[in-house]
Amino acid sequence: MKVTVVVPTYNEADNLAELVEALFALPLPDLHVIIVDDNSPDGTGALADALATQHPGRMTVFHRPGKLGLGSAYKEGFRHALALGADAVVQMDADFSHSPNYVPQMVRHLDAYDVVVGSRYVAGGQLDERWSWWRHLLSWWANQVYVRLILNLQVRDATAGFKAFRREVLEAIDFSRVVSNGYVFQVEVAYLCERLGFRVLEVPIYFEDRRIGRSKMSVPVKVEAALRVWQIRWRHRHVTPLIVRASHESV
Repeated sequence: MKVTVVVPTYNEADNLAELVEALFALPLPDLHVIIVDDNSPDGTGALADALATQHPGRMTVFHRPGKLGLGSAYKEGFRHALALGADAVVQMDADFSHSPNYVPQMVRHLDAYDVVVGSRYVAGGQLDERWSWWRHLLSWWANQVYVRLILNLQVRDATAGFKAFRREVLEAIDFSRVVSNGYVFQVEVAYLCERLGFRVLEVPIYFEDRRIGRSKMSVPVKVEAALRVWQIRWRHRHVTPLIVRASHESV
């Protein structure tokens, strides 16, 4: 199986080299890494280019002119992953909140599921102990109450940014209609996966707080996320399930 990992970056120079080496050390011989960098002022883009020369044919770097948003970075990365012939596409952060060690397990589950979510909110999932009680409460309320109530989502970690997709899922989603560009992009994609009828599995992960650097979850980003949830419900109200079971019958 050809696996492509898409990693958007903005000021991740202190984390990127270690992350790339950890990904290529995984027992996934046909693994490709796509970095989508938003003109990071700390030199992340140049570092990504240097790493790509060390892994010829296994790493692609896209440089964008500025900070254009997480959602558009993922859409660009997904598009190129499919063009490269990926059978499975993994999305993850660059800051080690998502451990690369979970990737092989998530990919294996794609034999029986269409989407695999690295989840903080299923049995066995954990959040970093260094999180404040307020941050714990806000994350729990957003995922377990607010988003699930409005969108009727079954997935417990709706804002999870650690996912693995079969290529058929990304081909089926009309990303021209995906309007979210901040962290609520994760919610919109999760909602579309369920609306389209894809089989979703949540696997427990330990979500580590970023090792180096500052969080990009600003107050405006959180406000946008809360408001966008209602827009997601309205925009995709006519989406109906696809027939997606046949691909599993031969597994």
